[in-house]
Parts: sequence; C-alpha cells; structure tokens
Amino acid sequence: MKKMKTKKTVFIAIIAVILTSCASVPTNFYQVYKVVPASNIALKNNALLYEDASCKVTYDLWSDGGNIGFLFANKTETNIYINLEECFFVRNGIANNYFKNRVYTTTSSFGSSTALGASASRTITGVNYFDLLQSNNLSLNKSVASVSTSGSSVSINEDKIICIPAYSAKRISEYCISQSLYRDCDLFIYPNKKQLKSVTFTADNSPIVCSNRIEYKLGQTGAPVKIENKFYISEISNLPETEIMTAEKDKNCGQEKMFSTSNYFKAVSPDKFYIKYIKYPKSGNNEGIKNGQYVTEVEWEH
Repeated sequence: MKKMKTKKTVFIAIIAVILTSCASVPTNFYQVYKVVPASNIALKNNALLYEDASCKVTYDLWSDGGNIGFLFANKTETNIYINLEECFFVRNGIANNYFKNRVYTTTSSFGSSTALGASASRTITGVNYFDLLQSNNLSLNKSVASVSTSGSSVSINEDKIICIPAYSAKRISEYCISQSLYRDCDLFIYPNKKQLKSVTFTADNSPIVCSNRIEYKLGQTGAPVKIENKFYISEISNLPETEIMTAEKDKNCGQEKMFSTSNYFKAVSPDKFYIKYIKYPKSGNNEGIKNGQYVTEVEWEH
C-alpha cells in the first residue's frame, strides 16, 4: 500500500509539472481580415487583378499586416512611365505618398597593412671569464608596421519616374493595410474553439477603406492615365493558431522527410491578410503583446 501511494504521488507530481510547463508557453493567435475589392478588380489565378487596355495591376494581400503593394505589368510594345509623385496609398481618407525623395547610400572600404624591417650589427672584442681574448657579434632588429584604409560611397536618389519596358513588369511596394489589432466586444481576444466568431461590415461602416491611386503615361508624351484600386474590410476574426495553421512533413525532391515538419497556413487567399499576436503567461493584467505593446484581456473582452 505504501508503494502504491508513493507511485500515485509521483504521478500527480509529474502531471502538475507538465501542466505548469504548458501554461508557461506563449500561444500564437491571428486576427484575420477579409477584404472586398472594388468592382473593377477581379479574383483571377489566385490574385486580385485590375486590367485596362495598356496594363495589368496585380495584388496579393496575404501577409502580416496586408501588403498593399502591386505588380504593374505593361501589356503594350511602348514603354509605360509611372509618376510616383502622383501615386498615393489612401487609408480612411488619409493620403500617403509613394514618392518620398529618399537618398540610398552604399559604402565600401578597403584596408592594407605593410611591415618594414631593419637590422644592424657590430663586433665587440674583449677578455672573457678565463682571461682569453674573445670577439662576439651583436645584432639589433627593428620592425615597423603601418595600416592604411580607404573607402568610397555611392548615393542614389529615389526615382520619381519609373519606366516599365514593353511587355514587362515591376513591383511597387511601400505600405501595409494595418498593423494594429481591431477591438470589438463581440470578439474574444484569445478564443477557444467554442468562442470563434466574426464581425462583418459593409462598405459604409467598414473600419478600413483604402485604395491605391496610380498615374501612368503610355510613352513619354502620352496623356496621363489615372486609375484607382479600392478595397474595404468586410470581415474580421480572431483565431488560435490551431485553426489557421497545419503541420505537414517536409519534402525533398518529392520524398517526405521522416522527422522534419513545418507549419503552413490552411486557407491562403489574396483577398485576405492577418495580424499575428501572442498570448504570454499571465503577469498581472498583461496577457499579450503585439508590436512591443501589451494587449490586455480586460480592455478587450466583455
């Protein structure tokens, strides 16, 4: 009986250690956003596509924060010129310039070392310990090392005008849609499977309405063409990592690796994006952190 009681105590202690260690592990959550594009943008070939007679503008928003950058493709045999001074990312009525007049600098340096040596000697004659005449050579060596460095830097001004050659494309990227978590009384900040909810919006009450306004010319003397690609947030959900990620075995040349797995998103879509946030073990009221700022469950949930 005594042995049985000891085994039971040890078993309970092991379970307590496991539960304590699990509770101290940070947990990942994701706030997922569904985006509705304007009617002039279609979902094709796993991308959001705007197209006119001269160009194609392609979007893939799926990233942390929602990359609103775009791939601009020239469909013609004439160069297209995009004027970044007339291009803007507009978020809830606030315009942000694509051209920032920045200067990019690269620096390189080179170093070399040189060693110089010199020696001198003379003969000394005298009587040694045994009263015999003896001559010895005395030599002196001296060395000097020198180090020299040289460097150069190249400064490049940001292009105001971007040229898209005939039948080619360039990517233009500068902004994301949002980096701040959306808070709502109907959304649990750290939901379990029974607490999964979404909040939905229309174009009129959406928390984020944004657009890219782009100006381009067909040839250097062509008339300016202005286009606007508009989007709004239609749905927001908070999900635990288990609901959005799946573990799959890694493969090498089509063969699965036995002991190597990686996490992948389950439902990737170009009209969605996410913001990742983390729940840490409780410490006072601070229960999570995003972008260096604490998120508290007391502030969020009802």
